[in-house]
Amino acid sequence: MMATPGNVKEKIQAIMTGGRENRSSSLKSFLFAVSIGYGGIVRLRQALYKKGLLPSKRLPCPVISIGNLTVGGSGKTPMTIYVAELIKHLGYGVAIISRGYKGEAEKIGGVVCDGCIICMGPDTAGDEPFMVAQRLKTVPVIVGQNRFKAGRLAIQEFKPDVLLLDDAFQHLKLLRDLDLVLLDSKEPLGNTYLFPRGTLRETASALSRGDAVILTRSDIGKPPFLDQIKKHFPRKPIFHSSHTPYIYKIVTGNSSQSRDRLTILSKYDFDIFKNKSAFAFSGIASNDDFCRTIESFKCKLEKFSGFPDHHQYSDKELDEILESATDLSVEFIFTTEKDYVRIAHKIKWPIHLVIIGIEISFGENDIAFQSFIKSRLQGLIKKNRN
Repeated sequence: MMATPGNVKEKIQAIMTGGRENRSSSLKSFLFAVSIGYGGIVRLRQALYKKGLLPSKRLPCPVISIGNLTVGGSGKTPMTIYVAELIKHLGYGVAIISRGYKGEAEKIGGVVCDGCIICMGPDTAGDEPFMVAQRLKTVPVIVGQNRFKAGRLAIQEFKPDVLLLDDAFQHLKLLRDLDLVLLDSKEPLGNTYLFPRGTLRETASALSRGDAVILTRSDIGKPPFLDQIKKHFPRKPIFHSSHTPYIYKIVTGNSSQSRDRLTILSKYDFDIFKNKSAFAFSGIASNDDFCRTIESFKCKLEKFSGFPDHHQYSDKELDEILESATDLSVEFIFTTEKDYVRIAHKIKWPIHLVIIGIEISFGENDIAFQSFIKSRLQGLIKKNRN
């Protein structure tokens, strides 16, 4: 049987996310060889920036970066929303800078939201910046792969006290004043291999550039490699956070479905789904986590369909999703907030579509994390104004 691009991609994904116990293969050996070359390029790039042979630029405004060490999702976007809300709560003006990955404006840049009006759709802005703009509404959001240029635009147009960079730990072209590094508690260092043999963008030693580590999804238990993380991150704070799902929106279906069943007491009222039949789909970096989230609602999950991160759904794919859900006679279809921004105006749903969002909670670390941000911001803004 001839290998298809889809089959090869699935095999690579399995190797990248698998452990050391997997049987050896020629593909695994090839990916390991490529990762050695990739690691060499990463180290050379870091050295060139450190010695000043590659220039890093500074903006006339305190800059906070939220990033991670691995390819894929560790909760950067919901954390960006949380930190932006915290900065506003502390009384400072904030603007968010995002690359706008896979958006039409990624290369040219532009304003997604001016703090009042959303100026771009998700296809132009990219799904994550658009989602951030929808959630925050009063915070300016700017996109562009040139973060320095985007930052200058933000300062010129909105005069923020603080710039918040989404996914910028490896963006060494722009100097930051505070680097928050997110690690997924389940697999903080992936399978410990560099991309593409594993999911690491950099080795664990890169943590030394950070100012604080935030372990996400910490409710699942003590993370592996915690001692190794502390080894590379001595005398710097490590915070624990968790992802809390909530009902972002329910798009009501046709009149044959009674509306009273949709009466919910709060956005955390998942009891309405208990023992109900459901279909779910998502195109995010952690589809398995989303599937487990839906299962935690104690519904009867008849089928789950996963797609690649940032997937652009075709009309045919959406028709197939709806056809599968209809054939299974489910009462609810579940998807993520990030997926919904890509499909909101593409199809009408005769079955109730439930959009699940994610909020960040620091639990017992809440006061400590807020105090850390407040203290660092006071120092940075005082220094910037002098």
